[in-house]
Amino acid sequence: MKALILAGGSGTRLWPLSRETFPKQFLKINSEKSLLQQTIERVLKILSPEDIILLTNEQYRFLVISEVREISPTLSERIFLEPVRRNTAPAIALGMKYCLEKLNTSPDEVLFVCPSDHIIKPINKFVEYVRLAEDVAKQGYLVAFGIKPLYPETGYGYFKVKNADKNGYFIVEKFTEKRDFESAKKFLSKGNFYWNSGMFAFTIKTMLEELKIHAPEIYNLFNQPLEDMLSNFHKMPDISID
Repeated sequence: MKALILAGGSGTRLWPLSRETFPKQFLKINSEKSLLQQTIERVLKILSPEDIILLTNEQYRFLVISEVREISPTLSERIFLEPVRRNTAPAIALGMKYCLEKLNTSPDEVLFVCPSDHIIKPINKFVEYVRLAEDVAKQGYLVAFGIKPLYPETGYGYFKVKNADKNGYFIVEKFTEKRDFESAKKFLSKGNFYWNSGMFAFTIKTMLEELKIHAPEIYNLFNQPLEDMLSNFHKMPDISID
């Protein structure tokens, strides 16, 4: 398994603490370490530095390098830059291309994708669920990590799930983008809606099959060599993987 840590977001929801020049992944909110550093440490509980890629953009290059070196000097060699800021779907496609072309990753290998601005506890449960997700993803599923909602939040996306199967995971029935307060209250009362965490796991092959069907403009640019994909990255649509 490989992990792709997304560290290029602008973190506008925590303004004014989080600003475009210093977004929330670099904040030290609950610890002496930043949220990015905590993310790296969590993922290092599962994978070695050689299996982790950090994706950011030119604006945050030196911030990310500085943060990463404090945790893992080896990992500072795994920082990859987006030429221009897009959204998570193009970013993930770029990360997959980097894995295939530069790391010689098999298309059948699982890629775990996570933002760099979460607070997650307990870490041992996080490790357990990521390993479960790896097993599920190997069966050809796209795995989405949900958070049981604590209140009717309107700033998050949700997904609706069917009953859990015997293996301990749910089948997602549908994704729902950010909704109004009354809708969020209904979701909370129904009990089968989860906040969308923005963390995913899938094999590269499975995601490519989905991009070919649902996002052909990304898929077509993906089929170029990495250097050409970088040169044409500005043509990517600004769209999330969700």
